[in-house]
Amino acid sequence: MIRDHRPYWLNKFYAYYEDWYGRHFTSPHFKSLGANFTLMKPWYIDVNGDHISVGDNVHMITAKDRRISFSTWQFEDYQGHISLDDNCLVCPGVRFDSGSEISVGKNCMFAAGAYITDADWHDIYDRTQSVGNTQPVRLEDNVWVGDGAVICKGVTVGENSVIGAGSVVTSAIPANVIAAGNPARVVKALDPDREIVTRASLFTDPDALNFKIDQINRYVLTSNSFFNWLKTCVAPKRGD
Repeated sequence: MIRDHRPYWLNKFYAYYEDWYGRHFTSPHFKSLGANFTLMKPWYIDVNGDHISVGDNVHMITAKDRRISFSTWQFEDYQGHISLDDNCLVCPGVRFDSGSEISVGKNCMFAAGAYITDADWHDIYDRTQSVGNTQPVRLEDNVWVGDGAVICKGVTVGENSVIGAGSVVTSAIPANVIAAGNPARVVKALDPDREIVTRASLFTDPDALNFKIDQINRYVLTSNSFFNWLKTCVAPKRGD
């Protein structure tokens, strides 16, 4: 569809349903899930294993063909841990797999299809052995991981740094840089004289933010009718 044909009240009902589903079915699978979360299509979020924690103001966006997945492995001496701090954004198709520890700081962003793993998942020489080599992964505050990028075991990414789309990160990346490639290398330093505005600025007043979003939806959708929306669902025309 070119635009949203739902009437305002239907959009509002759908948002309430997503929130209810997230609280009733998705939230209990996390060890903890902070306040003011937004889970879009939460039925496409998979949470497998213990010790998976998420902070306040998280936004997770999913699609039918691009689920979000959090998985921790518990086997013999292995116990995975995944933690995301406040204000993180997780886009469709992102996966976190842990056999030891993945730690994500505040205000981090994960573009579609990013993959973060702290293990090889099989021993290099004995392919029957699960997990294999595992080393903790740490992403410091305000890291941005680009579309389809892979963060491998033992990696630390410094504060404010950006990982380019499609990159494979196999070693530490310092703070305040842009890194890209396979394996990822620093390609540019961020300008130290420019202020970095983080996602935390969106949540200084969550109620005001939610009200603003609601007012925009009301303005954009208020002229839509239920019957016209139904028509576009069953018999869409070019331009719908």
